[in-house]
Amino acid sequence: MTADLVAVVLLLAVAAYTCAGGTDYGAGFWDLTAGGAARGKRPRWLIDHAMAPVWEVNNVWLIFVFVIMWTGFPSFFQLVFSALWPPLALAAVGLVLRGAGFAFRKASRRLAGRRLYGAVFAVASLVTPFFLGAAVGGVASGRVEAGSEAGADAWSNPTSIMFGLLAVATTAFLGAVFLCGDARRFDAPDLIGYFRLRALAALVVLSVLAVITLFVTHEDAPHVWHGLTHGVGLVFVVVAGAAALVTAWLLLRTPGNWARVAAVGVVASAVIAWGMAQRPYLVPTSLTVADGAGASGTLTWLMVVTLVALVIVVPAVVLLYWLDTHGELEPLTEADLRKGGGPDGDGSTGAI
Repeated sequence: MTADLVAVVLLLAVAAYTCAGGTDYGAGFWDLTAGGAARGKRPRWLIDHAMAPVWEVNNVWLIFVFVIMWTGFPSFFQLVFSALWPPLALAAVGLVLRGAGFAFRKASRRLAGRRLYGAVFAVASLVTPFFLGAAVGGVASGRVEAGSEAGADAWSNPTSIMFGLLAVATTAFLGAVFLCGDARRFDAPDLIGYFRLRALAALVVLSVLAVITLFVTHEDAPHVWHGLTHGVGLVFVVVAGAAALVTAWLLLRTPGNWARVAAVGVVASAVIAWGMAQRPYLVPTSLTVADGAGASGTLTWLMVVTLVALVIVVPAVVLLYWLDTHGELEPLTEADLRKGGGPDGDGSTGAI
C-alpha cells in the first residue's frame, strides 16, 4: 500500500515538472522560432520578462522526481539510468547549457554575444524535452529491463521518438498559453494575438501527435495502449481531451489565468493517463511497483518527507507564482540603478 502511495507521489511530481518546467522549455521554443533580431525583438522581450523571476524554481520538481526514484524505487532508478543514460546525459547537458545561455544572454553587452547565448538557450530548450520524452518512451515501451545495456534501441524506438515529439509539442503549447497571459499582464496587445495563434497551432499539432502516438503504442507498447484505452487511463485521456477543447475556447476569447489552468489540466491529465496505463508496472511488463519498491521503513519516511515538503515547499512556490503574476518581482533596470537603489533614492545604500 505504501509503495503504491509513493508511486502516486512520483507520478504527480512528474506531472508537476512537465507542467512547470514545460512552460519554460516552451518559452525557449518560441524564442528559437521568433526570427531575426528585428523581427523577434518583441517576443524575446516578453520571454525574458516572463521567465526571469521563476525559471529556476521549476527545477525543484525535477529534483523531487529524482529523490523519489532513487530512495523509493532504487532498482527502477538503476534500470533507468543504466539503460537510458545517453538521452538522460544529453538532457542534463541541455539543462546546464539552457540555464547558462539564458543568464549570459541578459548579461552580454555585445550583439554577437547575445545572439550566441540566445541560440544556446533556445536550442537547448528544444533538445532537452525531446530527450527526456525519449527516455520516458523507452520506459513505456518496456525496453528497460534488468541486465539491458544502453543500446540505441532503448531510446530511439518508435514509442520513444513519438514521446520525444510529444514532449516538444507539449512545451510549445504550454509556453504559448502562458505567454498569452504574460502579454496581457505586460499590456502588450500585439503579443496577445501573436502567442494566441501559436498556442492554437501547437494545440493542433499536439492533438495530432497524441493520436499518432496512440496508434504507435498499439504495436510497440501494447500494455500502455491497453491502459490508455481502458479503465482509469481512458478516463484521464477523456479529461485531457475535454480540457484541450476548453483551452481552445478560452484562447479564442481573452486569454488569462483560466486558459493557463485549462492548459495545465490538459498536460497533467495526459501524464497521469500514462501513469495509470502502466499499472501495476514501473516498467511494463517486467518490473511492478511492489517489486521495485525499497524497504518499507524507507517508504514510510519518504511519505513523511513528502508531507513536510507539501507544508513548506508548495506554499512557497505558490507565493512566488502569485507575486510574479501580480508584478511584484520585476527586476531593477539599469535606469533604476542609475537613479539610485538606496532607500533615499540618492544612490546610497544607507551604510555608514
